[in-house]
Amino acid sequence: MITLYDYLPSQNAYKVRLVLHHLGVEYRTRIVSIFEGEGQDPAHLDKNPVGAVPAIELEDGRALAESNAILTYLAEGTDYLPSDPFDRAKVTQWLFFETDYIQAGIASLRYWVLTGKDKQRSADAVAARRALSLKTLAILDRELGDRTFLAARRYTIADMSVFAYVHLAGDADLPLDDYPNVQAWIERVRGQPGFLSTTYPYSIDPHSAGEL
Repeated sequence: MITLYDYLPSQNAYKVRLVLHHLGVEYRTRIVSIFEGEGQDPAHLDKNPVGAVPAIELEDGRALAESNAILTYLAEGTDYLPSDPFDRAKVTQWLFFETDYIQAGIASLRYWVLTGKDKQRSADAVAARRALSLKTLAILDRELGDRTFLAARRYTIADMSVFAYVHLAGDADLPLDDYPNVQAWIERVRGQPGFLSTTYPYSIDPHSAGEL
């Protein structure tokens, strides 16, 4: 059985929970107390060399880190990852977009706002994250204007990855109402069989206000 090294408020970890839920795969959970420093324990660094979550451990002891790499591994051979080379590459394109744009913008800004760290950052730093977030939402809204899902003409791990933080953009005071195509896509994702709706706020962890 797969073991998922998890931290519940992490939407990167949520991505893995989401694909496992879609696939109906049973797994064990090992919660990692990131803000208490558990991620830097040598035992966890063996699973994820940067000390973050998620990571998975297979039955044979092999470990894999980075949420988008884990999605790709778990979705192999399923409808969530195309076998056609071009369609597969389009999925990969959106996984890179998620890493380059969403992680640096929406994900980072949301984390700052929900943990109060936006008050500890410079006004220029917060403004830069917000500008990137709005640019990202505008790109997505344009791209989703003439398609149902992001890649391969169907729901894939590209949608799962991008959805994880985008659907919670309102937590960072970002105006999702201004992006109707994104909102419609969010509802389509929520309507997929096996969708996992449960997410967790940083407020469940009293240590999350600290710095990593």
